[in-house]
Amino acid sequence: MKLTVVGGGSTYTPELIDGFARLRDTLPITELVLVDPAAERLDLVGGLARRIFAKQDHAGKIVTTTDLDAGVEGADAVLLQLRVGGQAARQQDETWPLECGCVGQETTGAGGLAKALRTVPVVLDIAERVRRTNPDAWIIDFTNPVGIVTRALLQAGHKAVGLCNVAIGFQRKFAGLLGVTPSEVHLDHVGLNHLTWERAVRLGGPEGENVLPRLLAGHGDAIADDLRLPRPVLDRLGVVPSYYLRYFYAHDEVVRELGTKPSRAAEVAAMEKELLDMYGDPALDEKPALLAKRGGAFYSEAAVDLAASLLGGGGSPYQVVNTYNNGTLPFLPDDAVIETQAAVGATGATPLPVAPVDPLYAGLIANVTAYEDLALEAALRGGRDRVFKALLAHPLVGQYAYADGLTDRLIAHNREHLAWA
Repeated sequence: MKLTVVGGGSTYTPELIDGFARLRDTLPITELVLVDPAAERLDLVGGLARRIFAKQDHAGKIVTTTDLDAGVEGADAVLLQLRVGGQAARQQDETWPLECGCVGQETTGAGGLAKALRTVPVVLDIAERVRRTNPDAWIIDFTNPVGIVTRALLQAGHKAVGLCNVAIGFQRKFAGLLGVTPSEVHLDHVGLNHLTWERAVRLGGPEGENVLPRLLAGHGDAIADDLRLPRPVLDRLGVVPSYYLRYFYAHDEVVRELGTKPSRAAEVAAMEKELLDMYGDPALDEKPALLAKRGGAFYSEAAVDLAASLLGGGGSPYQVVNTYNNGTLPFLPDDAVIETQAAVGATGATPLPVAPVDPLYAGLIANVTAYEDLALEAALRGGRDRVFKALLAHPLVGQYAYADGLTDRLIAHNREHLAWA
């Protein structure tokens, strides 16, 4: 089995490598190709990857290359983990929206739109090259904003499934609190990528006992602290929102906070430099503890599980993924991309039935879906007016004066990545 990671020079990659090594019975990779245009980073990451495989007695071959076409040729699955513009672009995404009093964040709001505009054309070009060399390959997208990028891939006819680590993080967290194995925890996870709620936590499968009330009663303070939301909010909602909902539920508070501390991009950039220095140590043969602070917890396990199921292996029968709605949420169009529990197999992902969604959540889901429609249109066709309309539609922007100012800033800071600008 050949698997290719595009963006293989990422500091995330050793997390993936560790998962591939530990879970080789689930996903028996014979050749792993790391593709990245940054040759120096790729050499550092590739060297550590080979040492991790060797230490864990994995017989698979690891290849590094800057040649995308060669790297994806013959691959059974291609995993995308890109950051177009690097941490420098992320730094901008997290700062210029604050000038208009809006959240600066890399996956939602104005910063998230900027990332989508930079990313969608690049991902579609990669996917077309994959299709030319190997039309049967699955594309697993971990590139943010996952919902918009996955929708672009699916609308272009690619065999694609989107992946995020938020759900598996909750699954592992709840399993620890309950004293059970993660495989026993089934989430009633509903919404869009980075806009989701856990409405139930069931033991044993989709029809199991809902223990979410017990979790909130016994561990509500710890869960609220992790989300940085007040405990009474969780008690009143009776659900566990993704931590990204804080940008919506406490927008002004978050804006004030972001204006008084270094950006997350600056923190990550410093961390990446330290990690790359570590990766260059020939004695290092395991993922360093610092990597856990980089983000992407349990990403490798989710990726292995999804790839194994898509390639006919031993993955879990139900997984939280990003895929077409196809009537699952009746208030959204069929071609909206939702994040939900799905049955995953060799033919792809089929969402499980979802209980009716409370208007409190359905309204926000529908609003952000409308924004994503406009964001994808702007990413595919360009133009200032399309950018403005997408920003005006976003619930974290919503006012024409803000949308105007943010549009000008977005274009100014991203001109080198926008062919139409």
